[in-house]
Amino acid sequence: MTLFLEPRTVAEAVACFRDHPEARCMSGGATLVAMMNAGLADPPAVVSLRRIAELVGIAPAADGWTKIGGMTPHRVTAAETRLAGGQAIVRLAAGRIANPPVRNMGTIGGSISFSDPAADYPAALVAADAEIEVVGSGGGRRIAAQDFFVDWYTTALEPGEIVVAVHLPPAPRAAAAYEKLVKTEGDMGIATVAAVVEMDRGACSDLRVAVGACGPHPVRLRESESDLIGGRLDADAVARLASRLAEALDPVDDVRASSDYRRKVVPRMVARAIATARARAEGEQ
Repeated sequence: MTLFLEPRTVAEAVACFRDHPEARCMSGGATLVAMMNAGLADPPAVVSLRRIAELVGIAPAADGWTKIGGMTPHRVTAAETRLAGGQAIVRLAAGRIANPPVRNMGTIGGSISFSDPAADYPAALVAADAEIEVVGSGGGRRIAAQDFFVDWYTTALEPGEIVVAVHLPPAPRAAAAYEKLVKTEGDMGIATVAAVVEMDRGACSDLRVAVGACGPHPVRLRESESDLIGGRLDADAVARLASRLAEALDPVDDVRASSDYRRKVVPRMVARAIATARARAEGEQ
């Protein structure tokens, strides 16, 4: 029989994992409960974070950063209008997650800890330059989103560590756009593209683009992005970046699409995402 533990503080949760190193962490439960019901997971203990009030909520800080508690439901993140500018990319991605029941139940910390490459948050957090705050028996640390997602269903979390918050840096003059290709609305993505664009008098002053669902982790090419900084984001420059991103992918054939199909559609998705984010940055949308 599985032992079910419900700590009320982060410190208590860390102690639970110290005492039960084989325990699984349950945030909203959207994924773990389904796996247990299907017989795909049978942990000796489950540590539920649902009673830890300090992990819920979205709080802007005086320095412009915004903190999203790890137990904040997707629906709350999707509705948070204070996630504006470049930070809006996380709100836009949250709004495309599955369906209302899942958005009500699932949490940002639980989703990114599971690290499904086809999920919506990974590419968005990488494009946002987010930092993931984690806590374990060795203390706390913050991990850059690009370093957090390591491989298929694998993160940089050490045993016993839990996600307590996601931190988003300020980008008030930027705008964001999120592209997600699906067979049916609510499905996991065939490919996802998250773009953050800042314009200054017709020239690009910041550009961040991440591609998800096309390999073991999101792909972002910072050096290629820097080639477009200071330019006007003309079609040829955007096409070069889109082509490089497609070449850098490591897609697989699965039930949703072939690897070749993913490589073909990503450049067009990148171009659309950049165009939409640019239009929003320039006040055209």
